Amino acid sequence: MASSINPLVIGVKDLVFQAGQMRELTLEVDAPEQYGEAMAIAPAGTPMTLELRLEGLHEGILVTAEVSLEAKAECVRCLDPFSFPVRVDFQELFAYSSSDSDSYTVVDDSLNLEDIIRDAVVLELPFQPVCQEDCYGLDPATGDKRTEPPGDSDADEIDPRWQELSKLLESDTEKP
Repeated sequence: MASSINPLVIGVKDLVFQAGQMRELTLEVDAPEQYGEAMAIAPAGTPMTLELRLEGLHEGILVTAEVSLEAKAECVRCLDPFSFPVRVDFQELFAYSSSDSDSYTVVDDSLNLEDIIRDAVVLELPFQPVCQEDCYGLDPATGDKRTEPPGDSDADEIDPRWQELSKLLESDTEKP
C-alpha cells in the first residue's frame, strides 16, 4: 500500500494501534534522489528493492527493512569507474506520538521511510572505493594502470628534483 505520490511513504492504517499485527511487503522503487556525494554514489533513479516487515506495537510501528541497490564508484587507486551491490538492513520504531525531535512518528496513518533509507545507504557507501582489493593503481611515471605490484626498482629511483640532496648522503658515508 505505497502512496501514489511518494513510493517511500507506506500506509499503515491496518496496523495503527493493532499490537501484534504484522505485514510484510516487497517494493521495487527508484531512488528519489542521489545518495552520496563523494567517490561512491547511487544516482537518482537507481532501482531499489525494499523488503519490509511492519509490526504493530503498543507504542508505534516497528519497521525492519533490507534495502538492495547497485551503486557506482570511481576507484581511488586507478580511477576506473565500476558498479557494486549495496545491501543495508535497518530497524526503526515509528512512535504514535513523540516529544523527541530526532525520533520518527506515524503521521496520517503512514510512515515516511525516505530519510531512513537515505541515511542507511549513504552510511554503507565506501569512503575510498577500490575496484578490486588487489588493484595496484597507476604508475606514477607513465600514468598507465599497473597490472602488477610496484617493484623494488620503483623505490630505488630518485625524483630528479631531489637528486642534489642524495649527494649529501654520499658525502656523509665517505667521511671516516
